Amino acid sequence: MQGDLAYHQLQRSGPRGWWRPLLGTLALVATMVGGGLVLLVAALLQGAFTGASADELTDLATLSDPGPVMFAALLLSLGLLVPVAFVVSWSLHGITPGWLTSVAGRVRWRYLFDCLGLAVVALIAMIAVSAVLPTGTREEITAQPHPFDARLAYLLLLALLLTPLQAAGEEYVFRGYLMQVFGGFLPTALAVLVPAILFAVAHGAQSLPVFIDRLAFGLVAGVLVLLTGGLEAGLAMHIVNNWVAFGLAVVLGNLGDSLHPSGGTWWSLPGTVVQSLTYFALAVWLARKQGLATRTALPGQSV
Repeated sequence: MQGDLAYHQLQRSGPRGWWRPLLGTLALVATMVGGGLVLLVAALLQGAFTGASADELTDLATLSDPGPVMFAALLLSLGLLVPVAFVVSWSLHGITPGWLTSVAGRVRWRYLFDCLGLAVVALIAMIAVSAVLPTGTREEITAQPHPFDARLAYLLLLALLLTPLQAAGEEYVFRGYLMQVFGGFLPTALAVLVPAILFAVAHGAQSLPVFIDRLAFGLVAGVLVLLTGGLEAGLAMHIVNNWVAFGLAVVLGNLGDSLHPSGGTWWSLPGTVVQSLTYFALAVWLARKQGLATRTALPGQSV
């Protein structure tokens, strides 16, 4: 049934105190920093095991040329944010894992899987637009692929299996926990905007077009949370985007560049705008068709 609270307002039903969201956010930041330290240790161990030179060790530590071990460590370290977000939300705010996922108190699997298909449709729309632009996706798609070998096969398999964990980690932090934190005491617009800005900033050094692209993704995913009542739509788009981005990067031999896209061009934005708007319209339409709730009773009550 429809209830009193939207997804981003669920923390209003739990224990209050300014220190709770602060402590929870610090715990998630500490997890991200810890993940970086794990990557550094993994690079040192791999370098020592393989006898890597100083330059090769630097490439490993900075993910300029990540092999399967470093790529897996990166994706898993981000995936670790999911259980941490669950623990923080439950212990500090009384929001159990299901309520951090949607106003139904669980993952709405049918909607999630259907959205994966919609994300592919939106991606095709983006490719069609990019194909007629002077630069951008067209150049990447027509580039010469890297020769197929065991390393490439391992990287593709890791991208296929672990990208959903990486995407879920980011979604549960930025569209999940942080939207509920800011929605607990700020207007709805800021509950969407602030996590979207933090999401873009968290990706590190980047050009203005890349930053705007990530900010736009965060805004679209955040509004989808409001209009669908959960994380599934944003998660599906995130997974498909990263599957394609990592897959292309592995095949073209520039995975390191895809992890640090400090470049970027304004010509990439029209394609991603078309992709985002197409997906947004389809995801909202599907949510309405499936009758998904966007508000709920207090966590713990029947829905």
